[in-house]
Amino acid sequence: MSQDNNDDTIRTDTPANDAGAPDINLEERVAQLESELAESKDRLLRTLAESENQRRRAQKEREDAQRYAASAFAKDLLDVADNLGRALASIEPGSVQDERFKGLLDGVAATERALLAAFERHGIKRIAPSPGDRFDVNLHQAMFEVENSGQPAGSVAQVLQTGYQMHDRLLRPALVGVAKGEAQPRNMPHLDTFA
Repeated sequence: MSQDNNDDTIRTDTPANDAGAPDINLEERVAQLESELAESKDRLLRTLAESENQRRRAQKEREDAQRYAASAFAKDLLDVADNLGRALASIEPGSVQDERFKGLLDGVAATERALLAAFERHGIKRIAPSPGDRFDVNLHQAMFEVENSGQPAGSVAQVLQTGYQMHDRLLRPALVGVAKGEAQPRNMPHLDTFA
């Protein structure tokens, strides 16, 4: 910097540009720096948002792992529940006369109730549709169609096996037969329309 004795103004000498390119004026440089700053802010905000999304995903995965940790074990117990139900269904109520056999039957019924109560405590619900219920592809698996079932077309006509779901996840669909709709006669044009 140099100061002229006759003039009170301060003169700045700019360093020589080695590349011989014209000097960038100050306004262009400020605009360029502001643009870089805006890009840096944008990258920072995107990085922060991505890190927050990853944190939320990890938290949800932890919660799901805790909530559904026992699903494999629960699936293994479904056969036990089915077998207890089949054992009870195979005996007609009132047909047992032997007191020892009644005690055994009562024990099997108590075991089934205890197992189903344990299922309920852990968020496992039975899916047991009744004939006439609407078929739900999210809860039921159609095994066959039943003709002349007396049920509306597309509804459950027969239940082969109950299903189960844990909280909002399906462990096993209910296996059902679906009522088949009656064949509708096609509208035949009258012969006199062609005359």
